[in-house]
Amino acid sequence: MRRQSDVFFGERESGQDVRQTNATAVMAVANIVKTSLGPVGLDKARMLVDDIGDVTITNDGATILKLLEIEHPAAKILVELAELQDQEVGDGTTSVVILAAELLKRANELVRNKIHPTNIIAGFRLAMRESVKYVEGKLARDVETLGKEALLQCAKTSMSSKIIGAEEDFFADLVVDACTSIKTYNDMGDVRYPIKAINILKAHGKSLKESSVLHGYALNLGRAAEGMPKLVKNAKIACIDFNLQKTKMLMGIQVLVNDPKELEKIREQEFEITANRIKMILAAGANVVLCSKGIDDMALKYFVEAGAIACRRVNRDDLRRIAKATGAQVMLSLSDMDGGETFDESMLGTAGEVVEQRVADDDMVVIKDCASTQSCTILLRGANDYMLDEIDRSVHDALCIVKRTLESGKVVAGGGAVEAALSIYLENMATTLGSREQLAIAEFANALLVIPKVLSVNAAKDSTDLVAKLRAIHHQAQSQGNEELAGMGLDLVKGELRDNIASGVLEPALSKVKSIQFATEAAITILRIDDLIQLEPEQEGQ
Repeated sequence: MRRQSDVFFGERESGQDVRQTNATAVMAVANIVKTSLGPVGLDKARMLVDDIGDVTITNDGATILKLLEIEHPAAKILVELAELQDQEVGDGTTSVVILAAELLKRANELVRNKIHPTNIIAGFRLAMRESVKYVEGKLARDVETLGKEALLQCAKTSMSSKIIGAEEDFFADLVVDACTSIKTYNDMGDVRYPIKAINILKAHGKSLKESSVLHGYALNLGRAAEGMPKLVKNAKIACIDFNLQKTKMLMGIQVLVNDPKELEKIREQEFEITANRIKMILAAGANVVLCSKGIDDMALKYFVEAGAIACRRVNRDDLRRIAKATGAQVMLSLSDMDGGETFDESMLGTAGEVVEQRVADDDMVVIKDCASTQSCTILLRGANDYMLDEIDRSVHDALCIVKRTLESGKVVAGGGAVEAALSIYLENMATTLGSREQLAIAEFANALLVIPKVLSVNAAKDSTDLVAKLRAIHHQAQSQGNEELAGMGLDLVKGELRDNIASGVLEPALSKVKSIQFATEAAITILRIDDLIQLEPEQEGQ
């Protein structure tokens, strides 16, 4: 109930009213992204226009929610949930939001039936733990047993619901090639695939299938001057994050000059400071200089004379990644502890070669054979900015999925197979409990079925019939101990059941585990809320 408080300046809403409001707000957010789930849904894109008229066309759940200006506090939790799933896994953002909303809706029904929220929370937590154990123990398959084909199938499954789904074979090869080329090891000796070592560049023109992988880190800019060489072998790279333009005096400093000749000397000295800095960098052995700010046109002659490549206005993120890949230090200034300026050879990074290539209508500087970690660049081609942005998001999601598959080494069947299997398992487990948690676990089991239901509805199929058949076959698999039936899921094109592991509809086990964990925690967080206090803004002049 909502009422004006006597204690503070604002309104207070408490009890069942708050829970109902929260559930309604969360379901409203889930309904926005619900139609973009799955590979065959009609609604494959959302067009969002912001307050200044910028248009975004996407069906990526995290992107849609990020662009919505949501004010309701409970609904904001779902937006953060989608962002968390995006950071941790890279894909599955839509399904995690739908699952969290369904869990909260069912929990709200239990509260209305006089089950205390504490019992529901305990039941949900138990169901979550058991689900994770069952996925990891019974449903997950080793990637080694399925071979390299499993990586391609995971990438294709991720892309099937995206704009590049029609060219999934081409892009799956591209993504797996890029991801496996950046293999590295951490300090513990574990294999890692740092996605940030893959630079994604976008160029207008040609078709999707003209996209390619460039082995090396490519920068979308050319040399600063034509006289510089196009190729430098055994590159020594300096990463500079300060201005190499003519040094100007700081604000607030005044110089009184009586003789006009002195003014010319000041100008010469200003240029000399920059020239000395460049000479110092080149004297240390640098033959490639990447600067995040400007380089003075007059100073470019020093690089040309030294036979070095210089690039100006390099993106800071690119500069940091190149420094990490080549072992260079990003220099914020040349100042040393003694008040002078020095540049040591140890601050340089190394690479096999740096070359300028012409790609489409643009020049690109490509850094190959980096010393510390391998890196590569995916060049995307497309008709317009909207298309390229959406391809970029789709490729990034697929890269994250392949990375997680390679690092975790476990995959599960897609197409609602995991959710249906967990639903049957949890229902059977719930009947063994004699406490109130039994009801919460049974509702958790039913809530998981929202994924296959939404997939069926989006594919214009009879969801009730398909989900009933799916439950029946998973009940048979678990009661008879038939592991071959555990991979049975939905075929949304034909509207029937099939073995999704054999058909190649695969997802990393980590993606499912994180989805269930994050969705449960988000639902529990919102379920705990039973009091909402909205303070009114202070009025001026009071």
